[in-house]
Amino acid sequence: MNDLVRNITKQLQSVYPADESRALAWWILEETTGLSRTQLLSGDKVTTFSRDMQAIIDRLLQKEPIQYIFGHTLWCGLDLKLTPATLIPRPETAELVAEISDFKLQISNCKVLDVGTGSGCIALALKQAHPDWQVTGLDISREAIEVARENARRNRLEVDFQQADIFDEQIFNSQFSIFNSCDVVVSNPPYIAESERALMDRNVLDYEPHTALFVPDNDPLRFYRRIAELRLGEWLFFEINPRYAEDMLTMMQELGYQDITLHYDTYNQARILYGRIAR
Repeated sequence: MNDLVRNITKQLQSVYPADESRALAWWILEETTGLSRTQLLSGDKVTTFSRDMQAIIDRLLQKEPIQYIFGHTLWCGLDLKLTPATLIPRPETAELVAEISDFKLQISNCKVLDVGTGSGCIALALKQAHPDWQVTGLDISREAIEVARENARRNRLEVDFQQADIFDEQIFNSQFSIFNSCDVVVSNPPYIAESERALMDRNVLDYEPHTALFVPDNDPLRFYRRIAELRLGEWLFFEINPRYAEDMLTMMQELGYQDITLHYDTYNQARILYGRIAR
């Protein structure tokens, strides 16, 4: 088994760092054999290098994300289906979920609205952590909503996912009554400026949905501003681009939010911003 891991790792090291290559090697082995790492290490079943393994390695060498190759990922205790219509959930987004879950909301039967839900990762993670919460996820992409609904089914969680464009005034009607009664609004909207494309890796640029990533250089806060101006819930939580942290603070202050807090992630980057609507 160690020889097999070394073989795969060696091939991947031409593109990926050593630690990441080894982690990918184990992921490939677990997925292709259906065995856990413990089972593989025990040597109960003989595993040999296969054409399927080489095909996966070849795709990884083209920087295709392994989450899209296998069509799913494990994140925050969830098994999430992923397609090129949805972003791959990041560790920093898990920190956003943890920040909300640990926050002393002191709200019974909390109603949460996740704007730009994508795969549904935030909405589902919050529902998993708080089964009594009523959670709704919105996204403009029909394909993303279909993935999110499938993720709710596969993780046996009751979350309402709806297709909607928050810039469309027609959505503010009875079918989206959550708009009039939610307690918490959370969003990880597109926040990478077009000018930052040159700094990004191929595995993002060539495979992940650009509409969920990029915003114009001349209006990088357009999604944040729209969501904040709607004033839908008592508390508003954002994942943000550290580049615009000061601009975000100013915007929230100008819109009258109170108790505004900026949270730094494990990489010491300004990543989470939240505040309370002044009533």
